Amino acid sequence: MNAYLLDTHTFLWWSLEPDKLPGTVQRMLSDPAARVVFSVVSTWEAQIKAGLGKLEISDPLQAIVERELVRNRWEVLPVHLRHTWALADLPPLHRDPFDRLLIAQAKSESLALVTADPLIREYPGVATIWDG
Repeated sequence: MNAYLLDTHTFLWWSLEPDKLPGTVQRMLSDPAARVVFSVVSTWEAQIKAGLGKLEISDPLQAIVERELVRNRWEVLPVHLRHTWALADLPPLHRDPFDRLLIAQAKSESLALVTADPLIREYPGVATIWDG
């Protein structure tokens, strides 16, 4: 599969701390043939965390996101009703609402979720990628 959805931490590490990403993930996301998708859920999560002081970034989040979208030619995935309805089919393994919505999006859109989160990897029917 070379269609990927970025988890929020994956996006932030790619943009701000690329050394935290395994080499396989860096190569995969750099592949021009790969379809890399960035969810608006990640901007929502990061903006809230930045506003609460739980995420410190030197540049405005909007500038970081816009730079990465242009530089990498990633697709933007909005939240659709089908994504919220898909939440009903997810077992209660993860309590984080942002992660649950990303899982629902990945499943609904047949995307592999690029994540280091071990809880996400436990979801049945959701492809995940991380080699670290």
